[in-house]
Amino acid sequence: MVDFQAGDAVPEPSAPHDPIAQRFVGKVALITGAARGQGRAEAVRLAAEGADIIALDICQDLPTTQYPGATPEDLRETVRLVEEKGRRIIAREVDVRDFAALKAAVDDGVAQLGRLDVVIANAGMTTAAPTWEIDEEHWEATIGINLTGAFLTAKATVPVLLAQGTGGAIVFISSVAGLRGLPLLADYAAAKHGVVGLAKTLANELAEYRIRVNTVHPHGVSTDLTTPELFPQLEHRPELGPLYMGSLPTPVSTSDDIAAAVAWIASDEARHVTGIQLPVDLGRTNR
Repeated sequence: MVDFQAGDAVPEPSAPHDPIAQRFVGKVALITGAARGQGRAEAVRLAAEGADIIALDICQDLPTTQYPGATPEDLRETVRLVEEKGRRIIAREVDVRDFAALKAAVDDGVAQLGRLDVVIANAGMTTAAPTWEIDEEHWEATIGINLTGAFLTAKATVPVLLAQGTGGAIVFISSVAGLRGLPLLADYAAAKHGVVGLAKTLANELAEYRIRVNTVHPHGVSTDLTTPELFPQLEHRPELGPLYMGSLPTPVSTSDDIAAAVAWIASDEARHVTGIQLPVDLGRTNR
């Protein structure tokens, strides 16, 4: 029996890096935003569990963000890591707002790998500003990539799943901002709330075909997708800071933490789970 007092530091258990489960053998997963961060972690996790991968990413800097975008070299590294797991991967540079290019990449990947079973709409971006100071360019970019891109990903892939007639799983990566009104992120929150509505509607429409649709809601995740402009603004509005606090002592999650949750909800272990919003948020939505 371990005896400790409230306030004592409790070490965090390590996330598993070599999963034993083989839940995706014989399956193909499509992942957007797969060049780095959460998308790469999801690709590698599912490949480690047996999936072949269709990896899509814009691989460009975005004019509205203050952090560098993914690069073609990043996407090639995702390819290397998936192939290191012994799986096949088709990688394409695609903007999820471009439906023609997105559909062509989906169709090409399915033609080469033979099928499609899991769709992970992960591509996203964010910036920070008071709502009334968000300009139209920033609003349109944030809604376009986070919400319209998610819709177009579904539009390009659902017909493939329906034609196969073997069910499937769609996972939309939302955010705590898709469940809470996080300040200074109005465009991002609007987009991620929209993703929840999109997923819940699709879950009802696709249930009879055994295609499950769920959303996953991270909070802070240690990736290259950052909002450096957010923190100076919070310094000037300290009353808003607690709205960003989780309850677990770990300040941020890793991409592997999110990938583990995605792997579970996309697997047959969650075969009776659809239409839910799964927080992986350090307890933030419980506060």
